[in-house]
Amino acid sequence: MVILGSSLTVIAIISIVTFLLIREHANAQQAATRSATTIAQLIDADVLRTVELYDLTLQGLIAASQRDDLKQVSPQIRHLVLFDRSTTARFKADIRLLDKHGEVLADSSLIEPKAGNFADRDYFLAHADNRDSDMFISQPFKPRCDCNDNEEWQISFSRRISSATGEFLGVAVASMRLSYFDQLFNSLNMSPGSALSIINDDGILLAQKPHLINDSVGKSFASRPNVQRILRERSGSFDSVSSIDHHQRLYTFSRVGNLPLTVIVALSGNEVFAAWKRTALVISGATGVLCIGLLWLTWLLCRELRLRHTAEQELAQLAATDALTGVANRRMLDQTLRHEWFRAQRSGKPLSVLMIDADHFKAFNDQHGHPAGDDALRALAKVITDNVRRPADLVARYGGEEFSVVLAETDSAGAQQIAEHIRLAVEQLPCVTGVESPITVSIGISTWSTTMDTSLEQLLFAADKALYQAKESGRNRVVAA
Repeated sequence: MVILGSSLTVIAIISIVTFLLIREHANAQQAATRSATTIAQLIDADVLRTVELYDLTLQGLIAASQRDDLKQVSPQIRHLVLFDRSTTARFKADIRLLDKHGEVLADSSLIEPKAGNFADRDYFLAHADNRDSDMFISQPFKPRCDCNDNEEWQISFSRRISSATGEFLGVAVASMRLSYFDQLFNSLNMSPGSALSIINDDGILLAQKPHLINDSVGKSFASRPNVQRILRERSGSFDSVSSIDHHQRLYTFSRVGNLPLTVIVALSGNEVFAAWKRTALVISGATGVLCIGLLWLTWLLCRELRLRHTAEQELAQLAATDALTGVANRRMLDQTLRHEWFRAQRSGKPLSVLMIDADHFKAFNDQHGHPAGDDALRALAKVITDNVRRPADLVARYGGEEFSVVLAETDSAGAQQIAEHIRLAVEQLPCVTGVESPITVSIGISTWSTTMDTSLEQLLFAADKALYQAKESGRNRVVAA
C-alpha cells in the first residue's frame, strides 16, 4: 500500500507538472502568434497603402490620357499632367503608358519617351486577353538592359485602358522596386533566427529578411510543403520545420487584403520557446528530484517495515518455539489446542490429543548428565515431528521430558496408529553417545467426538490419565483413554 500510494503520488505530480508545462508551451506559442500577427498586420497595412498610391497613380494616368485637350499642349505640360500623381508613389521605377500594340506612348522618366515595345510582358498579355479593368500585379522582373537600374528586382502594377465600348486601347503600368520591402522589413525588429517573407499567389518570393538562400528573390517555392499549406489556407498559424535551413519555426501568415500577396512571419522556435525551455528544465529537474526523493524515502520506509515485520515474525516464532527442541512451546500448545477445540465444536469432527513422556528420563538425566539428556530430548522431538506430517497437526513440548501432539480431525483409531508409529520410531533410535540402553516413551491418548459431553480440560486430563496408565502398565506402550 505504501508503494502503491507513493507511485500514485509520483504519477499525479508528474501528470500535473506535465499538464502545466504543456499549457505554458501553448501560452508561449499563442503569445508568439499574437506578436507575429501584429507584425503581419503592420506589413499588410503599409503594403495596402503603397499599392493604393500606385493604383491612384494609374487611375490618374488613365484619366489624363483620355483627355483630348492634352494633345494641343506642349510635351512638357502633357508630361506634367500625365504623371502628376506619380510623385506620391514610393520606390517607384518607370511609369509608362502603352498603346494596344505594347508601344510606349509616355514615360515618367522622359518627356519624349524612348521607343520600346512591352507586348511580351505578363501584365500586357493579361490585360489584352481580359476585359476586366482591375489592377494586375506582375511577376517579379528585372528591367531590360538599357535601363538604369538593371540589377534591381521590380514588380509592376497595371490597369487596362478600354474604350467606351470595351475595346482594348492599351495599358497603364507603374513599376515598383522591391527594395521597398527591404526598407519595410528593416523597420521591424525581429529576433535572431526569424524571417519575414512576401510571396505572390504563384509561390514566387518577392522579398525576404534575412535571405535564407542567396538570390532567392524571383524564385518559385510553390513546391515546398510549408508554402503549399500557406497558399492553400491563406491565413493562419502553424509550427513546422523549414525545408530550407531545417530549423523549427512558428509560421504566421496572412493575405494582403484582396491582393495576390501573402505576408509570412516565421519566428524562430528556439527564440519563441527559449524562456519556456528554461522554465521547463528547472521545473522538470525539481520535479525529478522530488519524485526520486519520494521514491527513495518510500523504499527506505518499506525496507524498515520489512525489517520490522521480519523481526516481529522472528520474535513471534521465538515466543512460540521451545528453545531446546525447536518444536512449539506450552504457550503455542494452549493457543492451538483452544483453536482446534472450537473448530471441532463447529465442524463436529473428532479431535485427538497425545501425551508423550520419555521413560525413566530423570534417572537417565542423572546418570548421563544434562548434555546427553538435552540430546535425547532433541532426538525425541525430531522423531515425533517426522511422524506427524499434516500441516494442521502440532507437536509441542509440554514440559520437562513430556511432549504433546494435537491431531485435528483424527479419531481414536487414527491417533493410536500415529502413536504406535512414534513409539516404534523412538525405540529404534540409535543409542546416545555414551549410553547403552535405548530411549522409550509412554503415550496416552484421548479423543473427543460429538457423542461425548466433555470439556477441553477434561480431554487433556483424560490424555494425561492415559499416559500414567501406560507408565503403570510397564512403560513403552500406548494407552487410549
